[in-house]
Amino acid sequence: MDARTYPAKETPKSRRTRARILDAAMRLFAEIGYHAATNALIAEAANLTRGAMLYHFSSREELVEAAVAHIEVERARLFEQAASSPASPGVDAAEHAIDAYWSLLHETPFVAFAELEAAARTDPMLRARLANAQSAFDRNQVGERFLALTQAGSDPRFQTSRDLGRFLLEGLARGSLTYDEIARRERLLAVVKRAVRALNRKGEAQDLWVD
Repeated sequence: MDARTYPAKETPKSRRTRARILDAAMRLFAEIGYHAATNALIAEAANLTRGAMLYHFSSREELVEAAVAHIEVERARLFEQAASSPASPGVDAAEHAIDAYWSLLHETPFVAFAELEAAARTDPMLRARLANAQSAFDRNQVGERFLALTQAGSDPRFQTSRDLGRFLLEGLARGSLTYDEIARRERLLAVVKRAVRALNRKGEAQDLWVD
């Protein structure tokens, strides 16, 4: 469901107001975290009174459910934009896909969703509301579009290359490199690219580390 058409008190003005609330929620989840982004702070960021926000979302659960849908729509939109830009001539498709996904992971909708996933570990309500969005993104966006970006097939080898690239990048995006950050990150990204290429090219030996 597109969160901008959330089926409550449906008028053009209410849709705009809800979109403003959900944009504020997404931004605050990314900037200060899920638990710190209280409903009161979200209302303030959306330039609404607490009572006005309650008119649109009467509970934390209702707001969270709509925010998850909104963030997922925004993630899918950004992913489709990236997928619609193929690699330039002479650029390896797998490397292009990795660079594109690495860039996406630093966009607000992706940072907000990563924060929700982390918070969901100890929040059953949030975990339940994330489940469908996680499954849809895994299968429909990353699963199909990432394989298309890398110009790979869909057999287990290529699925594994996608998963290897995806989860290493997500882990790196959430990790804490406390020293020599740029050089370490660039070395890791280079190894990820070589590993994905090695899996995509059946029968081709390739070293992961290049001196």
